[in-house]
Amino acid sequence: MKIRNVKVIVTCPGRNYVVVKIETDEPGVYGVGDATLNGRELAVAAALQDHIAPLLIGRDPDRIEDIWQYLARGGYWRGGPVQMTAVAGIDLALWDLKGKVAGRPVYSLLGGRTRKGALAYGHASGETHEELLEDVRRRIEEGFRVVRVQAAVPGQPASYGIDTAYGKLAPEAGIGDGGPLPLLEQDWEPRAYLRSVPKMLEYLRSELGDTVELCHDVHGRLTPGEAALLARDVEPFHLFFLEDPVRPEHRESLRLVRRASTTPLAMGELYTTKYDALTPITEQLIDYVRCDLAHIGGLTEARKIAAIAEPFGVRTAWHGPDDIGPAAHAANVHLDCAISNFGIQEYPGLTGAVLDVLPGAPELVDGYLLPSEAPGLGVDVDEQLAARFPYRRAYLPTVRLTDGSVHDW
Repeated sequence: MKIRNVKVIVTCPGRNYVVVKIETDEPGVYGVGDATLNGRELAVAAALQDHIAPLLIGRDPDRIEDIWQYLARGGYWRGGPVQMTAVAGIDLALWDLKGKVAGRPVYSLLGGRTRKGALAYGHASGETHEELLEDVRRRIEEGFRVVRVQAAVPGQPASYGIDTAYGKLAPEAGIGDGGPLPLLEQDWEPRAYLRSVPKMLEYLRSELGDTVELCHDVHGRLTPGEAALLARDVEPFHLFFLEDPVRPEHRESLRLVRRASTTPLAMGELYTTKYDALTPITEQLIDYVRCDLAHIGGLTEARKIAAIAEPFGVRTAWHGPDDIGPAAHAANVHLDCAISNFGIQEYPGLTGAVLDVLPGAPELVDGYLLPSEAPGLGVDVDEQLAARFPYRRAYLPTVRLTDGSVHDW
């Protein structure tokens, strides 16, 4: 069997996705992967179409590790989110293809099940504490046992994680609507944020008690010193974890945060290789590694990161937002169910047209995500329907301090 063609499909059934479809010289035998990089989708698509796809024609798709090494290490220029997202799209499609040829779900190829399903956490937000509480209760009713909580900072309604802070690509935008979204810039101040988060958690615990596990995402907006203060101040509220307290380039500074508090820490969604995760894992500076399978080169790299983390007592909590496609979500859950040091899986709950264009997203049952039992990842792409949802130019917001200077997103 040889690779005959590599299709790159950019579609926007609610938001932009980059889909990779690897076709072979055997009729009807193909694999589907995800290569979505929010706000830089076309850069990844161009890397795939113009530079990577021509290298794969005629190669044996069974040689996943060799192809991964060839693409990720074989060229002089390596690494970075665009390159590794493109590699991930190929890698996920190859694993999907391998499973289909073998007639087995991907988790079976990775060693088989270690658990019935992957414990998942959903997102809840609100501009007020009362709105947030209502959203948390809605998530609990949906079956989630763990919920990520984000609330607007007083005077800063465009806080991270608040739905109204983003110009989301709504499914009701309409088929064929290719107009751009507005470029968003947000004001933000860390001191007000640091005061608000403990108050938010205190309110939620007073209303919910300990009936639901809570986590919170800082999204790398704090200095190491500020992050240490926050980790200390939220300690009484027993978070499941505090996510991305510092930027990835400050990973050594996690030592400061770790010394300040016993609050569990999670890091990694902006890592692009296993090497980024080495110090936080091997020095046990984090409790959960949160790499994004769609941005670190796919399953091939992620399972190595999980293996590195296992002897250090670090668990996985792979990144799973709604700006990666169903193939990446499916890959998350297949790996979750095959490794021993799985911790928890982020899952926003995909809805709307994306499930028609890209069928095969994991199923949430009683708070657990279940992998597909179909051969491969269990995903597919309806190319004709995908063509009815053309790309719409969109960006993540830019954050500025109130003095006008650019701040970390």
